[in-house]
Amino acid sequence: MTTSQATKPLTADDETIRKALEDAFLPALLPALAQATGDFALLRDDLRPPAVAPGMLQGGMSAEQQSAARDIAFDALKTLRDGGASAAERPIEDDVRRIFEWMTASPASDDYMPLLVEELAPTGQDPRAPTWHAGDDTEFSVAIIGAGMSGIVAGVRLKQAGVPFVIIEKNADVGGTWLENTYPGARVDVQSAFYSYSFAQKIDWPNPFSTQEVLLDYFRECADEEGIREQMRFNTEVVSATFDEDACTWSLRLRPADGAEEAIEVQAVISAVGQLNRPKLPDIAGRETFNGPAFHSAQWDHSVDLAGKRVAVIGTGASAAQFVPEIAEQVAELSVFQRTPAWFLPVPNYRDETPAGLQWLFRHVPHYMHWYRFWLFWTSTDGLLPAAIVDENWQSEGASVSAANDQLRQLFTTFLQAQYEDRPDLFEKILPTYPVAAKRFLLDNGSWPEALKRDNVELITEGIKEITADGVVTEDGRLIEADVIIFGTGFHASQFLMPMKIVGRNGIALTEQWDGDARAYLGITVPNFPNFFMLYGPNTNIVVNGSIIYFSECEVQYVLGCLRMLLKDGHRAMDCRQDVHDAYNERIDEANLKRAWGASDVNSWYKNDRGRVAQNWPFNLLDYWQQTRKPDPADYVFL
Repeated sequence: MTTSQATKPLTADDETIRKALEDAFLPALLPALAQATGDFALLRDDLRPPAVAPGMLQGGMSAEQQSAARDIAFDALKTLRDGGASAAERPIEDDVRRIFEWMTASPASDDYMPLLVEELAPTGQDPRAPTWHAGDDTEFSVAIIGAGMSGIVAGVRLKQAGVPFVIIEKNADVGGTWLENTYPGARVDVQSAFYSYSFAQKIDWPNPFSTQEVLLDYFRECADEEGIREQMRFNTEVVSATFDEDACTWSLRLRPADGAEEAIEVQAVISAVGQLNRPKLPDIAGRETFNGPAFHSAQWDHSVDLAGKRVAVIGTGASAAQFVPEIAEQVAELSVFQRTPAWFLPVPNYRDETPAGLQWLFRHVPHYMHWYRFWLFWTSTDGLLPAAIVDENWQSEGASVSAANDQLRQLFTTFLQAQYEDRPDLFEKILPTYPVAAKRFLLDNGSWPEALKRDNVELITEGIKEITADGVVTEDGRLIEADVIIFGTGFHASQFLMPMKIVGRNGIALTEQWDGDARAYLGITVPNFPNFFMLYGPNTNIVVNGSIIYFSECEVQYVLGCLRMLLKDGHRAMDCRQDVHDAYNERIDEANLKRAWGASDVNSWYKNDRGRVAQNWPFNLLDYWQQTRKPDPADYVFL
């Protein structure tokens, strides 16, 4: 069930192998070869990667270490080619533990081992697949709202469990955000080997950080290969979902493209609409009076030719950081309006293609992609999270929240200084004054400063007073004339599930119960809304560690566990206990206040209109995996 997983026989000559090794990622190659050959002497102590941290080239290995590692890898590859390998049979847990300790230079925690074995799935199995089946005669059915990356994994798991389902999607195809966001330069900011399903790994990603087109093809391919397309209804929007307390069923009102509304009835609902699906336009006076084309980056108007035009871009977040460098060379003038500068993490290969030698090794070395994915997983498991934790005794006047956070701020500042050494005027504008991780930091290979330093580009930090028919007026009265306005102003992130109306027990609407402050138990269930489950719900956003696909897989595993309890024990519905929900949210709120994004007062989509962090998960990946591995029936009231 993978898209391109199987490795090919190794028959290449010595020169081909040597050439491929020039592009190898060595901290993952040596473990793969040790497992493939059974020769764990390959994992020499003097070659252990000294720095298990994001962005470190070759894990910080010195030139001497790299040279020695390539020589060892060359000999091992020749042994594989010539049939001299004789890997002994051993429990895979032993392999994982031994390799883990070499790669991380730390003892293998018993808590982590089950997660790592599951995440790596080095035996080619699918350990997260449900081990139960509902039976052919089940009358229990589920509606999944959304065919993005979370909706697809929910459909895959329900099919494996034999639970009837339908996926309702407002768009014409699968893909969610990767179908809708087609702006120039759109790509993911998590490496593709990790930003992918554990059950559908690829070894031929064309880029380390995949573009929108590649990811959309991946999700289409997964939906096709898993055979869930026939359960999808496209061009259909869910208007409302209402719970019937007597029948313990949900009635969904649907609006197909032709506008003729209809209703369907199911026993459970899984919302997979996510947090970033409704573009947000800024509340700027006169926005509707502009004479030229104006559109949000998430709704890019490809009919508008930007060549030779005067273009105003409002917003400098993640989307703008990707499309501004792409359009800067085309336009006559580019005016970029910045409210708050972003911290940038240097990633030299952010826009590169995957090196040919690395691709070759992925295709020919067993287990290599697994251990490469593990490296990404481990550096993201804790990642930069420790540097985001607030030290209450730290004094920095708001610039940082701890010594570790301040060290990161200095590193990022040094990186920015080097990029703007020839433009001190720009450096003053782009240097953030808030702690690293208080807002989403962005990845950059140098294309952002290159764009801002172009003669036809101006970075404007003066506030916006209004938009007129001719362009944008700043607070000091200056008119910046424009032919086109592009809004890179994000999404209605904290308005979960909008514009759907969800009505639960006693006729209460979810928006009324939330009252502008969305909360959920594990980000999945809400009291008074039995058999209603959310994926990528409140407080499940990843800030400095991990992949949202990992979270979605954890959430779906939990939901399947809930459905199993219902079917196995003959219950009709389950409702989250209010006291369990409240205690959980108290813990989340307390932890978020002790993170950079909760302690800082910088404007951020992480917080809702009440100032509470409603988006972010404040702990590491292991914590969430442990909490979602199996639902506790004591957390629920069964109806």
